[in-house]
Parts: sequence; structure tokens; C-alpha cells
Amino acid sequence: MRRIFSLCAVAAIGFTALAASSPAQASYHLIRWQDTGFCQIWDRSIPTAPYPGNYAVIVGSEVPTFGDAGVQGRHAAQRHLLILTRHL
Repeated sequence: MRRIFSLCAVAAIGFTALAASSPAQASYHLIRWQDTGFCQIWDRSIPTAPYPGNYAVIVGSEVPTFGDAGVQGRHAAQRHLLILTRHL
């Protein structure tokens, strides 16, 4: 019994060290809902797709951090407002 406990403890420590040493591969991009035009930051590490499926990924918006995605979203909003004011 003691041998099994020791083996499990060593395995748990090994798996924890392995998980802690591998860097997170988070990736974010902007999506635009087609019915409302609302833009949103989407985390690609989530294994499911956004629901409902009426969205489009903004081309070139994939970035490694959430903060970078926020900056891209603000720049996209500024470009959109600039385009709207040119057409008025």
C-alpha cells in the first residue's frame, strides 16, 4: 500500500511539473456578429465555436494576448468610425 501511494505521489508531482513547464498557447481574435455588427474578442483555446454561427473572423486579428486583442478592437472601431464619417 505504501509503495502504491509513493508511486502515485511521484506521478502527481511529475505531471504537475510537466504542466507548469509547458507555456500556455492562448490565442485571441476578433469576431464580428453579422446580424448586429457587434465585434467581440474570442479566445481560440475554447474548444467550441461561438453560438450562433452567424459570425465572421476579422482577417489579421489573431494575437497572443487578450490585451493585444483589445488594442486591435479599438483600432478597428476607430477605422470604422473614420470610414463612416468620410461617407457622410
